[in-house]
Amino acid sequence: MIHDTLKNARSYGNLHEGIRKGLDFLLTYDPATPDGRVDIDGNNVFALVQSYQTTTTEEKRFEAHRVYADIQYLASGDETIVSAPLERLEAVTAYDAEKDYALFADIPDAISLILRPGDFAIFLPEDGHKPGCHHGGPSAVRKVVVKVRL
Repeated sequence: MIHDTLKNARSYGNLHEGIRKGLDFLLTYDPATPDGRVDIDGNNVFALVQSYQTTTTEEKRFEAHRVYADIQYLASGDETIVSAPLERLEAVTAYDAEKDYALFADIPDAISLILRPGDFAIFLPEDGHKPGCHHGGPSAVRKVVVKVRL
């Protein structure tokens, strides 16, 4: 898991070509982009533009992916993403290969990341994460999740 601000995005481009493409997209992201999917490199790299209200951590489950990494970028609002190593999480749903995710039970000692506008976090398959959680209360969020096939 990586947590940083978009102004430092170029530091991570050498991790993987798809991560570089995703970060390059975020560096040129237009906030007027409507919600929905934006193709960057077909099914290898694409963005999901989202608008929603955060909820409590109790209302969310950890998720993890096997095929794609997530680059989660916050364009507006405030959000907490709770994170924990996948090896410490217990699955509560079977892995769904079509949707590339499984859900996991909560644990008491996970890490809370606070994302503010301009922040991003990269989650690899070994990183369980619970996005969309309150930071000090409900927040209207505008977010871009870039999916990168590994």
